[in-house]
Amino acid sequence: MENKFIYQNKLIYTIDKSKCHKKELQKILKEHPEIKFVSFVAVDLNGKDTDEKIPIEYFIKNMEELIEGGIQTDGSSVNLGNLAILSDARVDLIPDKTVDWYVDYNYENIDSKTQLPTGTLRIWSYLLHNGKYVDSRHIVKTGLENFKKYLAEKLNHDKEYLSHYNIEQIKNYEDIQFMLGTELEFWVRTPFDSINIHELVLSQSLKEQYWKRTQGVVRTALEQTLEVLEQYKINPEMGHKEVGGVKTYVGEGSNANIVEQLEIDWKYSDVIKALDNEFLVRTIVKEVFRLNGLEVSFNAKPIKKVAGSGKHCHLSIMLKQENGSIINLLEPIEENTYMSKIGWGMIMGILQNYEFLNPFISNTTDALNRLTPGYEAPTHIVASIGENCQEESRNRTVLACLIRDKNNPLATRFELRSPNPKTNIYICISAIYGAILDGLDFTLQKKLSNDQIEKEFCKEFSEEGRYFSKNKIYREEDDIFKKYTEEERDKNFGICPKTVYENVSKLKNENVIEKVLGREIINAFMDLSIQNWILDLDQRIIPENRKKIIACIRLENENEYDKELWNQIDSLKREIAKDDKGKLSLISQIMENSNKNNYEQISNLQIQMNEKMDELEELYEKYRNNRI
Repeated sequence: MENKFIYQNKLIYTIDKSKCHKKELQKILKEHPEIKFVSFVAVDLNGKDTDEKIPIEYFIKNMEELIEGGIQTDGSSVNLGNLAILSDARVDLIPDKTVDWYVDYNYENIDSKTQLPTGTLRIWSYLLHNGKYVDSRHIVKTGLENFKKYLAEKLNHDKEYLSHYNIEQIKNYEDIQFMLGTELEFWVRTPFDSINIHELVLSQSLKEQYWKRTQGVVRTALEQTLEVLEQYKINPEMGHKEVGGVKTYVGEGSNANIVEQLEIDWKYSDVIKALDNEFLVRTIVKEVFRLNGLEVSFNAKPIKKVAGSGKHCHLSIMLKQENGSIINLLEPIEENTYMSKIGWGMIMGILQNYEFLNPFISNTTDALNRLTPGYEAPTHIVASIGENCQEESRNRTVLACLIRDKNNPLATRFELRSPNPKTNIYICISAIYGAILDGLDFTLQKKLSNDQIEKEFCKEFSEEGRYFSKNKIYREEDDIFKKYTEEERDKNFGICPKTVYENVSKLKNENVIEKVLGREIINAFMDLSIQNWILDLDQRIIPENRKKIIACIRLENENEYDKELWNQIDSLKREIAKDDKGKLSLISQIMENSNKNNYEQISNLQIQMNEKMDELEELYEKYRNNRI
């Protein structure tokens, strides 16, 4: 990695979409012989990217055919749920020529002739199966086009509304820009080192690490990452320590022991570019930190009892005028109000339909584990817009919040706090289109004034709503964890799903997301999520629980208090993992039902197992800490 910046002036990192054709590519590849391979990159429903090494000579020889017709693969190489089964598995990778392509460099493989890192031209692509595009990138592209057309038609039928912007008509729906900004939180650690949970919990409580100065190899890797992002024109804005982590110390052999949480932010952009950038950022982060001897985790909750990692999404809608100026369509067109009707429609649509959005955001056990009280992660469907429309504020305990800057109208946006680094952000944003369209159907009605819409948003519990559900509250400006008990939160804002099945099964019901994704894609996503959930239970969660249970051993020199604790511990161990004559443990019951695809029963058993494991760990900590 140390040679990387010596080479950077000689390397090409991105290829503009205007040059993604035979003549220009031949010229570029001739000028950059360090590019030895080509890879077609599509994103499946699981959020995974494809990668293959096509030798550059073969690509150049067959360039026109490959750019226009793509290459073939099969359904076993991508995760598409039940869309591409083994008996009908052909899938084509079709290049996307509407976006910039990029070059991925291998700094551990230096080309002998050029003395430069070996490069692979990565070509963003779509997945085509039986004449239909079934990949995440094409789904979001189609949804975006439909969203823009819908909004343009709505606004063009309301001349009075457009007149506030001094516009008679939106002539080109492409002038409507759905803007997205994401950020990436992640954990880094020295590979194979053990983690002291107690130190991490204490450090987080004391906020010792948040925005603290980075040091050593972490500083080097972070600085190199930001420099690489600049080369790829991703426009990084900052990198810093997050709340999690402990002070680095030197162990045996002068090796540093590192466990830290970091965050990287970059400039927002139009939605397709923003999504592709986020995908590329993750790739760069993992590679640069790996080359510095550090392991990166993008899991939502890699360490229990410590802050998880989020990928907060910032959403706004802009209108580009003929003279080139930009209007933020969320900004209010009236005085003494928080936002425009479009803004109200966005936030209200997301909140009212969130139970159908959540499965596309948190479709793993790891993701749901992050959404627990006390770790700056949202747990309930509620939003904040500020104490009043003149003051800026940001409530970190809610699902979504309005962010404003008095001095910059273009900065007005919504922050959705539930996505995590492994959320398939392409599918997530596609689903959000459907929710927003539903909200706009309500707020853009001519018969509704801004005051009526605001009143609806601020309705009381048990108050009948025009759009919102009766027995719920949707706005809260105070800390929901201090103001309400758990029971009150569940009553006011709705009960959170506890398992993947509870969450994903909501999609069985007819919902507004179907208008954007379609029932076929939704069913495939459900099928894939449940398959992954069962596999995760079988291959990770249950084995990890068994290890924890085995580690709970009886200690010597017990007193009567210890013996009482141990009896409770032993009873829990047996209930969770020990079969007896005529009685199966919870783990065995899960495995038995897994073989029968009894998903609802598995879900109920997982909840019981989780509760019993929490109780076991708490009791054993008491038991162990009572030793002298």
